[in-house]
Amino acid sequence: MKKLFIAMMAAGFLSACSTAPEKKADTTTEASQAVNDDLYIVMDERMNVFYDGDLYKKYMEHGETPYRRTFIGAGPNGETVVYGLTKDDKKKTTNPAEEMMSGKMAPAEDFYAEVVEKEHNRIYVFTSWATFDEFVKLHVDNFRYSDIGAGPNGETVVYVLTKKTSKQKPVEAMKKFNTFHGIQK
Repeated sequence: MKKLFIAMMAAGFLSACSTAPEKKADTTTEASQAVNDDLYIVMDERMNVFYDGDLYKKYMEHGETPYRRTFIGAGPNGETVVYGLTKDDKKKTTNPAEEMMSGKMAPAEDFYAEVVEKEHNRIYVFTSWATFDEFVKLHVDNFRYSDIGAGPNGETVVYVLTKKTSKQKPVEAMKKFNTFHGIQK
């Protein structure tokens, strides 16, 4: 009888575990801020990728991040990819930037991205995942609006546009870029 009782308890425990709801990927931080609405890449000798704007700004100031995950030769052109991590990310197996770059997490509708090319002193700004993804993989920007010397350190800012938006000045993207970098215009 005792063995039957133990077997029934074990079966009940196992079935309870198998019917537990599956956890879904969380696309927000504890402060209810979306983690899939922006990405930042700094191209130097490596491809440095950030989903956290503050961490990106610190990297731009110091050239280092306290925590990172490195993948040698994993970039679209064989470059080393370095994901900047927040303190909370360092113990996790992945982070939102990796998830988005691998296609495991969809970008938000109001997606925003910057790609900094230090060698050419340019900052490319994107408001479309499709144009951002194409640029990262192929370095193609068919439609653009360039603002020479408009970056925080005098960089040329290139707003990469879609065919649909190519005939308009990217006023909203410019506003978002200037606000993010604290540029008064």
